[in-house]
Amino acid sequence: MNIHTIKELGDIRGKFVLLRDDFNVQVQDGKIMDAFRIKQSIPTINWLRKAGARIAICAHLGRPGGIVDSKRTLRPIADYLEFPLIPDCLDRSFMSDMQDGDIVMLENVRFYKGEEENDPEFAKKLASGFDIFINDAFAVSHRAHASTDGVTKILPSYAGDLLTKEIEELSFIMENPIRPLIGIIGGSKLDTKINILESLAKRCDILIIGGGLGTSFALATGKYTWTDSLYKPEYKSIIENIFETAKAKGCKILIPVDKGVGPEFSATAVRTDKLLDDISKNDICMDDGPKSVEEYKKAINEAKTIIFNGTLGMAEWGDVWGRSTFEIIRHIAQRTNEGKLISIIGGGDSVTATEITNTKQDITYISTGGGAFLEFIEGKNLPGISALSK
Repeated sequence: MNIHTIKELGDIRGKFVLLRDDFNVQVQDGKIMDAFRIKQSIPTINWLRKAGARIAICAHLGRPGGIVDSKRTLRPIADYLEFPLIPDCLDRSFMSDMQDGDIVMLENVRFYKGEEENDPEFAKKLASGFDIFINDAFAVSHRAHASTDGVTKILPSYAGDLLTKEIEELSFIMENPIRPLIGIIGGSKLDTKINILESLAKRCDILIIGGGLGTSFALATGKYTWTDSLYKPEYKSIIENIFETAKAKGCKILIPVDKGVGPEFSATAVRTDKLLDDISKNDICMDDGPKSVEEYKKAINEAKTIIFNGTLGMAEWGDVWGRSTFEIIRHIAQRTNEGKLISIIGGGDSVTATEITNTKQDITYISTGGGAFLEFIEGKNLPGISALSK
């Protein structure tokens, strides 16, 4: 993808730079739970600071819906980075006091409705006073918002190092994968994963569909008398089409053969592992079972490249219901560490799983994107990236 990057910039000392970062991280009681996305953004920040730019970071947290919400303030992130927080993202009074290399953080840009509406007037106000715009927020570049698209129509715009790296890494994997290529897609809601499953069924040699998605795929076969709250009758034709696409493209689909079930949907529920044939109507599926994990591992052992998004169970509940996710992540990390595998992981929950299992350093590449990661793999044009095209 041919886009403008910060490597094209000449002398920017004294220039006012509006930098779009993705700091949409989990914050509980004012504490950042995972700073991965923040840390990935620091190289571009430091590069701009060293170049003598005067930098204002624009970011969002959560979905405040265009109103000021104290629970969605960027204060914890500003404190973590030790940058002053400007209480209003449209306030420009700070500019007169800035020196070369200074950095401030603007308050949550989504406190204004004009952000998500990509309102041209709001974009003008956001761009006001700046000389250059830099997008380093891959994770929101699939959104045509004022801070990712609108401002590019007003200011000279470039991609930061993180955004450039994301594009290069993911493009290489999708265009020139070392085969066999395996896709592992977990999660719960089929509605949000139809396109990525269809895309990977055309590209992969093996596609592992686990978690709640795997449950739906199993039920769509019509072999079982029990049901699941996530499965809808209208999914049957969608799933059958994905099976047919995979067969036509020579892609083998693996789905769970057993499940970790409990009597109620609860983190404290007692776990029992059951083959799909043995699951009753009173069982609630909350994780893939050990036999499924063994089948997945066998496939992984034959792979040269793996793309992983989502989790295979309720990994956020810890070891009992995150067992399959953590075991597969560890296996992927081990194979990668041994030089036998190229591994790409994207999406908040799966990235968090690498943190929990202390395997992040062993994965070939971890994307900061969730929805953007999936849409990029699907081959969609991401507005925030297209806006930077030469």
